[in-house]
Amino acid sequence: MNTYIILLRGINVGGKHKVSMKEVKTLLEQSTYKNVITLLNSGNVIFNAKEQGISVLENNLSELLEHHFSFPIPVIALSARSLQQMIEENTFQKEEIHKDIRLYVSFTKEEIQNKTELQLLEDESFKIIKSTSNQIFSMVDLSKGKTTKAMEKLGKLYKKKITTRNWNTLERIYKKLETL
Repeated sequence: MNTYIILLRGINVGGKHKVSMKEVKTLLEQSTYKNVITLLNSGNVIFNAKEQGISVLENNLSELLEHHFSFPIPVIALSARSLQQMIEENTFQKEEIHKDIRLYVSFTKEEIQNKTELQLLEDESFKIIKSTSNQIFSMVDLSKGKTTKAMEKLGKLYKKKITTRNWNTLERIYKKLETL
């Protein structure tokens, strides 16, 4: 059994697409997934499953959730090992952080093709620190602009094939992995 994390996109935001995380936990446990843990109401789930490709896992879970909740729920999955590597590497460690700085990682469903396009999204409040094949590490300075503006830009570029988490949330997920 391997440990995976899934990040559900677009649920429980602004009263739309309400999804009970308790229901998600029960649904996954009744399926083939073990040791299911949900974290926060924003769609973060940790579980054990037989080894399978990430895209297969994403598709299976997306279908399961859509069938149960009657609307599409985009799913982005990652292995516990990849989250561990991300946390240990800590891309943000050399950045100057103050009370108005927010750190984010955006996960794309498809490989990032045009990194130059990402640089064009930057402005005085939004800075991309690093991008990998399917992750974008960014900082937002709230004293110079709002988080939603920066995320709207990424959303327009990647449509529904992206989801973003605050770095603090990812650290919390990582700490929960220790309980499995």
